[in-house]
Amino acid sequence: MTNRLHLPLLVYPIRVFLPVDATVDMEKMEEQFAHLHIVKRSSEPKDPTYLLGIDTSETAQAGKGTVVAVLCSNGSIRVYDKETLSVLREFSGHPGLLTGVRFAHSCDIVYSPSTDGSVKCWDARSASEKPVQLFKGYPSNVFISLDVNCKDHVICAGTEKVDDDALLVFWDARMNAQDRSTRDPLGTYSETHSDDVTQVRFHPRDPNLVVSGSTDGLVNVFDISVDNEEDALLATCNSISSVSSVGWSGRDYKQIYCMTHDEGFCWWDLNHLDTDEPITRLNIQDVRETVDLNGGQLDYLIGGLYHEKMDKLFVIGGTNTGRIHLMSCAPSGLTHMTSLQGGHAATVRSFCWNTLDDSLLTGGEDAQLLLWRPGALEKTCTKRDGMKMTSSVHQRVRIHSNSPHKRRKKQ
Repeated sequence: MTNRLHLPLLVYPIRVFLPVDATVDMEKMEEQFAHLHIVKRSSEPKDPTYLLGIDTSETAQAGKGTVVAVLCSNGSIRVYDKETLSVLREFSGHPGLLTGVRFAHSCDIVYSPSTDGSVKCWDARSASEKPVQLFKGYPSNVFISLDVNCKDHVICAGTEKVDDDALLVFWDARMNAQDRSTRDPLGTYSETHSDDVTQVRFHPRDPNLVVSGSTDGLVNVFDISVDNEEDALLATCNSISSVSSVGWSGRDYKQIYCMTHDEGFCWWDLNHLDTDEPITRLNIQDVRETVDLNGGQLDYLIGGLYHEKMDKLFVIGGTNTGRIHLMSCAPSGLTHMTSLQGGHAATVRSFCWNTLDDSLLTGGEDAQLLLWRPGALEKTCTKRDGMKMTSSVHQRVRIHSNSPHKRRKKQ
């Protein structure tokens, strides 16, 4: 399948960010993390499942608390009240399974890619169990990753490889209250990945930039305001392994990073695309073999966290017994800062850090959703055992060549 994506050039006013407090530094971040305590944990669900992904609404409505959406290993999404961690509702992707969760930036709308070849849009505040919008893919599409751009105008979803196709599919996400029809795609990118597209992430400020990662080992950066895939591709970076997650970092978010299914970490600087300077800042094939935890253990990586006020990238990892490690990232390598323990009893799959109140949400294979904050302790803190079940989500790992890091520069 070859479809050319034609998106209108989107022009937006420049956002101005005020100077940050210069006293905020690494020591404060380490102190914030080290002093986190569990203030709330979710109640025991009727059907325990692994908690695979977390996203939090960015909006705050008068008289209503923040809502949290969690992807579960049974292919559903649970919506929680952040303060009480009580389940408000649950959405099912029937006939398919939901494979991701992402809030819109301007409202409490949740987008979920599905294995049935659609992207479903839910109102997290509504009691209705039906999607408020359906974005239809092409025949044989199985969507496993998704994001929405910072203006909530464009959705991008990545597919599993079917036959020879591994696609990025785009839709116009703009709608009004009366518009509840099924949407067809604007188009696809079909030539830049050769295997499952495991994650896509739009730039936090520029609505036209998106980065994608795949089990083919490649991390691609696109400018979707350009009307064809070849010219839209700004950079291709090779992790030499199966990519599990990607993200943006650095001042003005001009850096990208990725983690791999075999616990590797790569970090690139897009500022050097038009220079002779190398764009690779860090490339670690197995973080478990390089990070000194003072006798501790690192079993896996969970994700990355770019702290904008500090202009610092952090990496979160953990152990199979539920311990969580915070590592700082520099061109010289990853440095262990501090750890959290006593919360989870099994592998931690997901986290969400809120810089406004320095709170942390974590979810894991013990079916627990935990809310951590500096200072206060929960009245009753009972650590649950890990779940004795087999995950319904299989890691997609491929064998990759040891080809050198590749990059594409603008001429």
